[in-house]
Amino acid sequence: MKKNKISKNWINKQRRDIYVRKSKIEGYRSRAVYKLQEIDSKFKIFKNGISIIDLGAAPGSWSQFASQKVKNSKILSIDLKEIEKIQNTHQIKGDFTDNKLQNQIREYFSEKVDVVLSDMAVNTTGNKNLDSIVTGELCIEAMNFAKEMLKYNGNFVSKIFMGTTFNEIVLKAKKCFKQTNIYKPAASRKNSKESFIICKILR
Repeated sequence: MKKNKISKNWINKQRRDIYVRKSKIEGYRSRAVYKLQEIDSKFKIFKNGISIIDLGAAPGSWSQFASQKVKNSKILSIDLKEIEKIQNTHQIKGDFTDNKLQNQIREYFSEKVDVVLSDMAVNTTGNKNLDSIVTGELCIEAMNFAKEMLKYNGNFVSKIFMGTTFNEIVLKAKKCFKQTNIYKPAASRKNSKESFIICKILR
């Protein structure tokens, strides 16, 4: 009974959410697209002719936005889940931390890339501290991969949760990149602990 009540509350919240309604009208796969849109507007992540890796891409709204925003781009999306085909992108199903798949990604681009994106988060357990720690570990994994894959003047954008790993991630980012910003888009829900870390120019 309790589970049904939670499900109904979630459905009602979704119906009231202006970003959910807007994403349906504009043909995006999730409301998360508007977070990236705001980040790009403020921090100028995208330009024509760049190469982009989208980690944890499913259902694919970030890759959708990138493919529409950037002309003559090369975009690779990877996720544990199957991603429905997105025009002008290449999809891989699997774990990006797998060495075999990392080699596939390197072979696909055959050179360093301009942007690494990560909107990854664990499925919530209800334990906010645990969720924050595990999502923080994903962010660190993504940052390590970005450090290896990015061009000198590349950009890294990742979800980050307030919690015990927050300061560790920010400190690591400042050691790896010359510019580091923390930003919470208006499209992030007010009660969410999520923010995004935007990193530019490798050290």
